[in-house]
Amino acid sequence: MTMKAIDTETQSSIAEDVRKQLIWQADPAYRKFHSSLVPGIGTMLGVRVPHLRKIAKETARKDYRGFADAADPTVYEELMIRGMMIGYRHGSTEAYQMELDEFVPLINNWAICDCCCSTYHFMRSNQEKWYAYLDKWMQSEREYEVRFAVVCLLDYFINDTYIDKILSVLPCISQEGYYVKMAVAWAVSVCYVNYPERTKKLLEENRLDHFTQNKAIQKIRESNRISVEEKKRVLMWKWKETNGS
Repeated sequence: MTMKAIDTETQSSIAEDVRKQLIWQADPAYRKFHSSLVPGIGTMLGVRVPHLRKIAKETARKDYRGFADAADPTVYEELMIRGMMIGYRHGSTEAYQMELDEFVPLINNWAICDCCCSTYHFMRSNQEKWYAYLDKWMQSEREYEVRFAVVCLLDYFINDTYIDKILSVLPCISQEGYYVKMAVAWAVSVCYVNYPERTKKLLEENRLDHFTQNKAIQKIRESNRISVEEKKRVLMWKWKETNGS
């Protein structure tokens, strides 16, 4: 048997194992509910995220490359596992970046983007390199590639070192997709919760488009970490809809 044949057999084996687990964990009621919340999906089996995380951790340990090469990106759960595994493997910054270069263009909905980004704790280290890496995705014209960058920023870079950079870059993101704007609003709200005085200036100067500014204020007001008085105050920066505007 040739090495290529062995590799193919291994890929088939790990993919078959994962698919059996997914079918076993599938919940038709959850599929119906979750598919209504997530546009852009292909096939969805209805497996809950905790189960996907468990499968991703086990698969990354058993045969990361085998499943990464065999995963079907048209199946929601397989693509989710493919992306999560990146955070559950061990590697260098360069190796992580190579894997993300393969995966990020495959992202086709907000749920896969956000759930996978939440596993990339390696971005807490070597942040200068990671910030530069995310910048290239922020320049993309594709909606979910930009959302990937913004969600990683809000997950790992809202700190003393990067807060001012983030507050300066968020208003400059030009991609007009709905899920980009929602991610920017989310990021602004997290900035406000952690650095209210610095973020206040961004809102006062109205440097965000009307939709994003109002969504950011809505998310700030939804936070349990903001006082009632502060929730009232942020309303002064909300854009008011007017007839003919």
